[in-house]
Amino acid sequence: MIPRCNIRNIGISAHIDAGKTTLSERILYYTGKIHKIEEVDSGGATMDYMELEREKGITITSAAVTCFWGDKQINLIDTPGHVDFTIEVERSLRVLDGAIMVLCGVAGVQSQSITIDRQMKRYQVPRIAFINKLDRLGANPFRVVDALRGKLGLNPVVLQYPIGLEDEFVGVIDLIEMTANYFQGDNGEIWQKRPIPFELQQPAQIARDKLLDTISIHSEAMMAKLLAGEEIPQQMIWDAIRQGTLTLEFTPVLMGSAVKNKGVQNLLDAIALYLPSPIERGGVTVTDLAANKQVQVYPVQDAAVVAMAFKLIDDEFGQLTYTRLYSGVLKPGDKLYNSRTQKQVRVNRLVRIEVDKRQELEIAEPGEIVGLIGVNCASGDTLCSLGTKMSLEGIFIPEPVMTIAITPKSQEDIEKISKALQRFTSEDPTLHVTTDPESHKTLMSGMGELHLEIYLERMKREYHTEVYVGAPAVAYRETITQAANFDFTFKRQTGGAGQFAHVVGRLEPCEEAFIFENRVIGDEIPQQFIYACEQGFEDALKTGWLKGYPIMGVKVILSGGSYHSIDSHEMAFRFAARQGFEEAFAKAKPILLEPMMLLEVQTPSQFLGRIQGKLLARRALLLGSDTLDNDVVIHAEVPLAEMFGYSTEVRSLSQGMATFSMEFFEYRQLAENLMGQIL
Repeated sequence: MIPRCNIRNIGISAHIDAGKTTLSERILYYTGKIHKIEEVDSGGATMDYMELEREKGITITSAAVTCFWGDKQINLIDTPGHVDFTIEVERSLRVLDGAIMVLCGVAGVQSQSITIDRQMKRYQVPRIAFINKLDRLGANPFRVVDALRGKLGLNPVVLQYPIGLEDEFVGVIDLIEMTANYFQGDNGEIWQKRPIPFELQQPAQIARDKLLDTISIHSEAMMAKLLAGEEIPQQMIWDAIRQGTLTLEFTPVLMGSAVKNKGVQNLLDAIALYLPSPIERGGVTVTDLAANKQVQVYPVQDAAVVAMAFKLIDDEFGQLTYTRLYSGVLKPGDKLYNSRTQKQVRVNRLVRIEVDKRQELEIAEPGEIVGLIGVNCASGDTLCSLGTKMSLEGIFIPEPVMTIAITPKSQEDIEKISKALQRFTSEDPTLHVTTDPESHKTLMSGMGELHLEIYLERMKREYHTEVYVGAPAVAYRETITQAANFDFTFKRQTGGAGQFAHVVGRLEPCEEAFIFENRVIGDEIPQQFIYACEQGFEDALKTGWLKGYPIMGVKVILSGGSYHSIDSHEMAFRFAARQGFEEAFAKAKPILLEPMMLLEVQTPSQFLGRIQGKLLARRALLLGSDTLDNDVVIHAEVPLAEMFGYSTEVRSLSQGMATFSMEFFEYRQLAENLMGQIL
């Protein structure tokens, strides 16, 4: 059993095509996990185990594997880079102790890099930045470091200096040991340390002095030695960098080229040196539902089990649940309590997840990431020991922005489609399935065209069923622009016991998705009916009023009402609340909101004018541009409704040379003339 201080739970995250999976493949090779390097383009990368991933050359689902570097056990999760699969990054970072943020040495900080940075900051995950692809034409790691500081607000600490760039990139200088690192052999497996070339000694010394100046602010002992002109011990530098990394004060920056097998071993050393073990990450805040208070849970063995189920996969053996164990010890056969469903579950088998393989375990200790087989739960559920009722903070789940209607091609396919959708929605909380109340068609909503396309393809391959697909539609939202009151009485007499509920209140615009405030005085409405009222208001949010789109940005104040001692019950108040909400919503000048996307287009400069012109025709707001050698990166905000078919257009405008990426930004008011068209 590896001591828990030697465990590293880390994830690799980056913008699409920055080289995450290629880097993961090298990590597995140098740690001895695999004995042959496969490339993403050839469809053989270890972490891209799904057939679709290998065909498309992209990562769709996060994959976990355990490997060893020296005395350190590295539990590694490779996550997708495409924004459509951002939930995979979100839930991985929720449970990991540290992360590698991979950046392209040419493109630098890209749109999805900004999203990943936001996710890492949300969960306060210590990170190392790895600037990849220094062998590529136009690579400039110093520009990337400036972008880390300027665009992401990080405090980068550069630990290496490149030996050459582009086709002359041959290795890196370690600014702590002051040695030149080269990587020889067919796969860079021969790691050699030599004296720094004469022509690089001065720039390397300047870079080292800058490094020591930056980190000495956090070490009085180092500051004293610097002022005295004394030599700084390597261990003191490592300790200072580690401390600053764990407290999120700065981000160590390393460099290399994964595809050319250079710099990866240094990165493995940095993972062991600077990223935290589960013990160092300390306690997590948990809500004790029984006592209705927040408590700290620490990674100790002799405590109640607290674990989070963060990812589900269905395979031939049943549901496999990726689980992070925060405290206590787990064994096969243990019974746990699901605090969301309030039901007991039994751990039939306990496994270590090795990409698409399973390794049986007899015990799991705090800090480990393991697989549970046979446990019925959902992504984000808290599992705890019997007799306790603990709840961990859930995973942030972005709302879907695109919807398609699907219709079975034959009656025999209906049941198979239902099974497929039930499985997919349990695996992926960003995939929503509903029924259109007017056409009765099944609606599938997701994060973008690729997201929905992948699930349609999986339905075809895994369930041997096909569907007719309607044109994609934008997931609009409804909201109000002014306050309005409601006073609604629901009264029905049918001979026997009747139904009665009376609610009075007010709707107001607000910044949050939904706020309910109870201002009922005394017993105008008994307490047991207040919750029914809240449920009624939430019912109204789901179906909308203008066009049936979900409602957001509304505060409901319930201020009064009345009830009947015999005829009033919960369903009557739930119905009255919904009707009262709709009554006020109609008077509150409702509007439609549309999803706005952050867009980045990278194009050769000769196509800049025509691409910008077409973006303006798509109602884009141009935010500015950056120059990357002969390319220009255009930054814009654009309505999602205008972006269907853009991939074809941008290719034709640039002779196939421009690329773009897009991610959800915010909901914004739709123009009145366009709202009239939709309504």
